This record gives sequence, structure tokens and C-alpha cells, in this order.
Amino acid sequence: IGTAALAVQVVGSNWPKPHYTLLITGLCRFQIVQVLKEKPYPIAEVEQLDRLEEFPSTCKMREELGELSEQFYKYAVQILDAVSLEERFKMTIPLLVRQIEGLKLLQKTRKPKQDDDKRVIAIRPIRRITHISGTLEDEDEDEDNDDIVMLEKKIQTSSMPEQAHKVCVKEIKRLKKMPQSMPEYALTRNYLELMVELPWNKSTTDRLDIRAARILLDNDHYAMEKLKKRVLEYLAVRQLKNNLKGPILCFVGPPGVGKTSVGRSVAKTLGREFHRIALGGVCDQSDIRGHRRTYVGSMPGRIINGLKTVGVNNPVFLLDEVDKLGKSLQGDPAAALLEVLDPEQNHNFTDHYLNVAFDLSQVLFIATANTTATIPAALLDRMEIIQVPGYTQEEKIEIAHRHLIPKQLEQHGLTPQQIQIPQVTTLDIITRYTREAGVRSLDRKLGAICRAVAVKVAEGQHKDAKLDRSDVTEREGCREHILEDEKPESISDTTDLALPPEMPILIDFHALKDILGPPMYEMEVSQRLSQPGVAIGLAWTPLGGEIMFVEASRMDGEGQLTLTGQLGDVMKESAHLAISWLRSNAKKYQLTNAFGSFDLLDNTDIHLHFPAGAVTKDGPSAGVTIVTCLASLFSGRLVRSDVAMTGEITLRGLVLPVGGIKDKVLAAHRAGLKQVIIPRRNEKDLEGIPGNVRQDLSFVTASCLDEVLNAAFDGGFTVKTRPGLLNSKL
Repeated sequence: IGTAALAVQVVGSNWPKPHYTLLITGLCRFQIVQVLKEKPYPIAEVEQLDRLEEFPSTCKMREELGELSEQFYKYAVQILDAVSLEERFKMTIPLLVRQIEGLKLLQKTRKPKQDDDKRVIAIRPIRRITHISGTLEDEDEDEDNDDIVMLEKKIQTSSMPEQAHKVCVKEIKRLKKMPQSMPEYALTRNYLELMVELPWNKSTTDRLDIRAARILLDNDHYAMEKLKKRVLEYLAVRQLKNNLKGPILCFVGPPGVGKTSVGRSVAKTLGREFHRIALGGVCDQSDIRGHRRTYVGSMPGRIINGLKTVGVNNPVFLLDEVDKLGKSLQGDPAAALLEVLDPEQNHNFTDHYLNVAFDLSQVLFIATANTTATIPAALLDRMEIIQVPGYTQEEKIEIAHRHLIPKQLEQHGLTPQQIQIPQVTTLDIITRYTREAGVRSLDRKLGAICRAVAVKVAEGQHKDAKLDRSDVTEREGCREHILEDEKPESISDTTDLALPPEMPILIDFHALKDILGPPMYEMEVSQRLSQPGVAIGLAWTPLGGEIMFVEASRMDGEGQLTLTGQLGDVMKESAHLAISWLRSNAKKYQLTNAFGSFDLLDNTDIHLHFPAGAVTKDGPSAGVTIVTCLASLFSGRLVRSDVAMTGEITLRGLVLPVGGIKDKVLAAHRAGLKQVIIPRRNEKDLEGIPGNVRQDLSFVTASCLDEVLNAAFDGGFTVKTRPGLLNSKL
């Protein structure tokens, strides 16, 4: 027995495998009389079974049929075996009677529910019977109805704005009329639940005690005076004006200097909730503004999700790594952030998923970045940039003993009575085993020391347990034997001593070498400048300042200039500027090539190399270094080994200002240099240099290349005049 049907629509494809869906309209049921053909598809002679004209005009069951017809189409089951109308009713009526009896029993066990307006609510069956994969599934509908009623009450009692409330009321009406089997049912319900959970008017009260805030910031972070000052300024203005909009701050600095941890401290100081949003690698604008609800699996953006997570409308949002946003076919997330980070627009921020405005003006946004070079100009214009430079050696020592060492001791289960790290040892770790602007590598090295000490402490406790079970006299004799042959022990010694190590374990240079290995960095500046044609420059990187060697050599050739070391276009142009300026001033300084010609490129090739060839380098600040290097090469004089320099040059020999002066000066200080040559127009940037660094270094401000060369060579760079005239010093 089967059903004859008419195919109305065919939907499907053959890729990746054949899959089709048929939309059919049933005509009648039939019974096979004789199979005529089975391949390629079965063909048979059939006889129609159900003929409507054979049904009697009246039926004793018509009255019951009228009462149950509404229930019947919902709860019908497969009844192809029953042919006549009477037979089909006999099979379905017992099912419906059992259903009604179960409903009556449920009514007796439940208390009657009445609305405030005394409306009569139609009784719904307690289960729905559907045919899925040949099995019957029971689904409870009463719970869903109760949830919808509770959701409607939450909407009525919520404090959302009028526009959002109208949208929710409209959606809840649609939800009531919508069958639960529709995909849009779950989407609409999730949307309404999100609207109810959002903190439209819920906020925390700020702690505005400036004195307590200053103490808290000083305890959590050493140095970082600019950041602390800006937070205290916000608190002061907040005391005077309650409805102050949240500032948009951007902390820019190398990794490991504490930008993210400062954001947490700001939230802790203000007494606000904190939420971090990692933006590194985000290349879809929907991550910021959400998906439209027309898409399957749509969801709100990270901003709205963060507000739902913290549960208040005035948290501290940390937008981490804003300089590493991507861009793809799915849009530009940096452009989507323009509305979020604009104080004049974010009070009316519209997420695509919500499709109603949400006020972000009370949110305190803090962005972090390693560099501003990759941040779009429009986005950069909306943020208040606060530079976070690298730490000096003295600052790193203080940070290590105030924060890093106590943290590592706690993480490794050690106490100050078990390990002692003097400041001189910390200085050795900073100078010989790390080379960074922040303190992350320093933290890892301290962790390695603590692990090594933990091994010794654990072994000592094991030996203590053995000694407790031994004879006291034997233990005293063993101790006397050790004291007789007492000698300095390294922490990594594997000698099986009978006694545990003396506490606290002192970490000295020998222990450092045993635990961390030989020093990774050595002061090699003086060795590198042992021959003409080498100079030290200063470079800025997203990881902080670095010293940079420039090497030059000359050989017979055709006047070509070769540049190596992964140089960018700007640095290549600086090299061409340098050689052009020297060629034009060769007679002034009596600079000649190997053949005695003032044309420095006459039958001469020049090769300029910037070591660390695997690292890409670019920028104009190497101009003065290249000029000094070439002047040393052609004059045969050595550049001072304790001098580093930075500055852009022009074709007329002027020295122009550059950026990153503080990081570059700190790099020179870390390398043990004594003098730094900077452009005169960068003299104002020296005010941000720590006082101890300024005392250790001497600064030369130059406005032209003559002054640079005069400071870079011992005794100055003498200008040769016409015969008979005395040489003069610039």
C-alpha cells in the first residue's frame, strides 16, 4: 500500500554527493495489483483505495469528529494500513482518548493559573507526537509557554529605553504566534533574552578617593608616572562632574612594560568591572558590530557581549593589541571601532544584532598597542595617546624585588627564608641574560631560578625525613665531616650530601651560570669599533630601543653602492644622501679614495652593511650614523667606541629630528655607552629621561653634520684648509 503524489518541486545538487529534496502533494492511496517492471525503477498496476464519493453523507461519529478534528491534524500517526474511514477512526480515537485522560490528570495535580485580567486560557495538550525517523518523540510545551510568560514579565519590568522596549514588545507578540518548530523561534527567543539581560541602566559607583587611588597605583606599579597622573586627573574631574564621559586612552609601548596590567589596576582603583577584548588578528567587522539576525548563527559583537558579561554599563574595557587588527573581505574592524571609540557617537552605538542604540558613553575604553604606525589615522585621532617607554636597569631591579620575585616565590611554594636573590644578582640577570624594554624575560629567568631552588628544597626535605629516622650521633658526626672539607657549593651540584642545604640558598653569579647557563649577552661595543668604517646608531622598534652597528668597506670597482641588511626604501635613500653629501664635501674634509681622488666613487665600490641581516630595518634616523661611518672609512680614523647617534639628514647637511628618543637613549644606557648625539630639535625630549640615566650619559645636540662629525671623533673632525692656513676645528 502506498500514496500517489504529484512532484511539485525538486531541490538539490550532485556536489559533493547527490542529495535532493522533493516537495510533493498527496493525491490518493493505492494498493499494488501487479508489478510490471522493477528496473530502472519499479512500475506497477495499482488500484485506488480511498474514494471520497463512497463515504456516507452522515456518520454517527461526525459529532465526535467535529470536536476532535482540530486535535487530529496535530497528532495524526501513520495509518496507511487502515483503508476505510471507520477503520482509521478506530485506530486514532484510542490515542486521542488516552491523551485527554492524561491532560485531565495533569489539571488535577496543578493549581489553576489565572491572569490578572481573568482571561480564559485554552487548554493545550501536554505533549506533541511527531514522526521523526520512525520514532515517536514527546515534547513538553508547557515549560516553553511558562518561559515566554516570564520573559514577557521581564520585558515589562526592565529599565530599557523606550525604543528598545517597543522592539521587545513587538518581538514577543511575534514569538507567541510562532510555531516552535520554526528556526526563527529560537533566534527570536535568544534575542529577547539578550535584550533583557543587557545592563541598560545598571552601573557601579566609582571610588573617587584620590589619595587612596594614588596609594593603590603606587603599590601595583613602579614608575609609569604619566599613566598614574592621567588616572588621577580623571578621578579629580569625575569628582567635580558626575556625568563625565569616559575617556578613550591608548597606551603605546613595547611588550612587557605593563600596559595590560595597568588597565586592570585602573578598574580596581575606580571600583569598576574589568573586561578584556583581544583584537589581535581580528579581521571581521562583525566581531565588533555583530551579525545581522538574518544570518544563521548570528550573534552580537564583542562590545555588547562584554557588557552582558560584566552586567554594568560603565565597566573598564581593555582593547588589547589594537595595532594588530586585520582587514579582509568581511570588512575592516578598525573602521567599525570608529563609532565605538568616538565620544561624540558612542552614546548611540548600534550593534547589528540588537538593531537598537546602546549608550557606551560611560564605558572607560583603554586600548593598548606596540606602535602607532599600523593604526589607521582616523582611529588614532579618536584616542588619547600615552607613551609607555621601556624601563631602565634601576627600574627593572625595583620591579623585580617588589613584584616579580614575590610572585615567583608564591607560584613555586618558596619563602624568603629559603632563597635569597641579591640586587647585584638581579642586575647580572638584566644585563647578561636579558635584552628587552619590558620585564617578561626577566620574569622567566627568575622563574627558572625558583624551579632550581625548589628542587634543592624538595630534596632537602626528603633528606630531613631520612635523618629523623637515623641516630643523632651519626648525624652530628656527618656534619663535622662536612664542615672539615667545607668549600663553596654550586646550587646545581649533584653530590648526594647527607644533609639538606643551608637556608636561605644564596643566588650568586656562579649559581646563575649553573642554572641559566653562560651569559647570553656581552658588552661587545669596544671590540666592534676597533677599525675604521664602523659606527653605532640608535634604532626604535616595537620592542623598544636598540643599538645598531653600521659597517662600511671599499674596494676597486665601478663606483657602485651596495646596501645589505634587509633595508627599507627610506634607509636606502638615507645611504644615498650620505654618500652624496660626503662626495660634495670631500675637498673640505680632504677625503680621498684609494687612488687619491676627491671623487670617492671614482673606480671605487662602497659596501654598507647593517648587521642582524635577518631583521628588517627602515627609517630615516640612521642618516647621521651612515655619514659618520663613511667619514671614518675614507679618513682612516676610528669613531669613538662610547658614542651612539641618531638623526635624519638632508642633502645640505642639516640634522632633522626623529622619534623614539627616550627608548633610544635607554638602549644606549643599557649597552654601557657614555655619549649620545641627537638632533638639536629633539632636546625637549630629554626631559622625559630618568635622572639617573641623564647623569650617566652626556648628550650632544647637533643641527648640522659638521657638529655630528666633530663629536663622533676624538679631537674633532678637522677641516683641511688651503695650504699655508692653519687647520681649524669645527
